[in-house]
Amino acid sequence: MNSKTKLFLTITALITLSAQNCLAHFGMVIPDQNSITQEKKSTRFILAFAHPFENIGMELTKPKTFSVTTHGKTTDLTETLNTTTFMKHSSWTTSFSFKKPGVYQFAMTPTPYWEPAEDVSIIHYTKTIIGAYGEDEGWDTPLNLPTEIVPLLRPFGNYAGNSFTGQVLLKGKPAAGAEVEVEFYDEGNKLQAPSDYHITQVVKSDENGVFNFTCPRSGWWGFAALNEADYTIKDPDGQEKGVEIGAVLWIYLDQFPESGK
Repeated sequence: MNSKTKLFLTITALITLSAQNCLAHFGMVIPDQNSITQEKKSTRFILAFAHPFENIGMELTKPKTFSVTTHGKTTDLTETLNTTTFMKHSSWTTSFSFKKPGVYQFAMTPTPYWEPAEDVSIIHYTKTIIGAYGEDEGWDTPLNLPTEIVPLLRPFGNYAGNSFTGQVLLKGKPAAGAEVEVEFYDEGNKLQAPSDYHITQVVKSDENGVFNFTCPRSGWWGFAALNEADYTIKDPDGQEKGVEIGAVLWIYLDQFPESGK
């Protein structure tokens, strides 16, 4: 292999790596289902860090916390997590059984992820909300996370084509002008985006931290509202660097069923 060929391959590899790193990062908390019935009273979770549309995974070290909040009480589930592999990278899994009707908010606080391509640490406070046995009170209750998306549309029992509305909170207050990245989890990697722009949709919150997005396809949709933290974290070389904090919420939209007639 001559020097020109080596240089070409090196540049190609760097361009490919750069393109992958520019894709949106999403913390992921994905259950088997987001509404619980008597026919299936438990669900399994995947906790991961990835580019969900492109099915490009990243390493997720054990989260600092994973919890469920329901009926005004928060229960720590961190010690129930088991290691697994998701998109060829380390991730975590657990199962949860629903004992009574209610709205259950599951939240992950990850260990900070150092992203050398962006020269920042990333912390995505990630939620998903599950309704059980017909109860639907409390789905819009904040969890008082450092940053979070509070749904203004009930986040379960929705059809593809519904418009999702949420409010971005930062330190408990509305985050005006927050950039919200929106991405579809292409489970099985079956879809192809018309362009790189289509992979991650982007919308901004208004002066009250409220944003709206219409989800055109059934499946899991992730919303990540990004802000810069007012503190720094040391990078692997011991240098103080900035921190991207993300408020991430995952919702599921169903197909409109056929009557079968």
